[in-house]
Amino acid sequence: MTVVEIKGLTKTFPKGNVTALNGIDLQIEAGEFVSLIGPSGCGKSTLLRLIGDLTAPSEGTVEVNGKPAPRARADHDYGMVFQDSVLFDWRTVAKNVALPLEMLGWERAKRKQRVDEMLGLVELQGFGDHHPWQLSGGMQMRVAIARALAFEPALLLMDEPFGALDEMTRERLNIELLEIWRRMQSTVVFVTHSISEAVFLSTRVVVMSPRPGRIAGSVAVDLPQPRTNDTREETRFFELVTEVRELLRGVGADEHGSVGAEAR
Repeated sequence: MTVVEIKGLTKTFPKGNVTALNGIDLQIEAGEFVSLIGPSGCGKSTLLRLIGDLTAPSEGTVEVNGKPAPRARADHDYGMVFQDSVLFDWRTVAKNVALPLEMLGWERAKRKQRVDEMLGLVELQGFGDHHPWQLSGGMQMRVAIARALAFEPALLLMDEPFGALDEMTRERLNIELLEIWRRMQSTVVFVTHSISEAVFLSTRVVVMSPRPGRIAGSVAVDLPQPRTNDTREETRFFELVTEVRELLRGVGADEHGSVGAEAR
């Protein structure tokens, strides 16, 4: 089943007459974990926002689950996680996770049961009564993931969610995210500047060209599941990192700056 279908997508911002994306065609199938990578300013985040109906295309179409993006958003077909966890400090962890369920009108007992399940999923049992400011950055991001998945969306959109975290926390959350993805059987579209993160997480890495962003190519990632810290030491991992890096070089990306430092 195709979850995301993009055809002839172009996005131009009237202010400055800037074309961010041009002629994007992309299909994402159910259960895929697809990372978008490319030089800074190539339109990765813009493409994610178009899929999530946070902005409208200038030309072309975006469908999610066979529906136009605005209809899919109205039907709550996707959850979204951004680099900033965007939690409300005056609400407890449990109430932050429950927020989309409140907006959907879930009754109290059902909300509580679902919140407990989601906090268990992200290994934050016992933290429901805490406030976001009492948690580490990594824990806050796990709360944001729990909130995005609370209503069981078919599609999870993630825009550099681990970009502000230290490397050790980031690698640990990469493993936790893969476990959540496996258990939820959802489809993920993930924006990152890190080649190694893209390869480690994904079933497919989509490489974009400099602005105006186009699809320059994709790399199928055939690393076995489940992935562990040892995966990062495997020969095949480094081969795939090199394949992605060479695609980026081919579109003129600066691998030491614009797309992150090598395979970290």
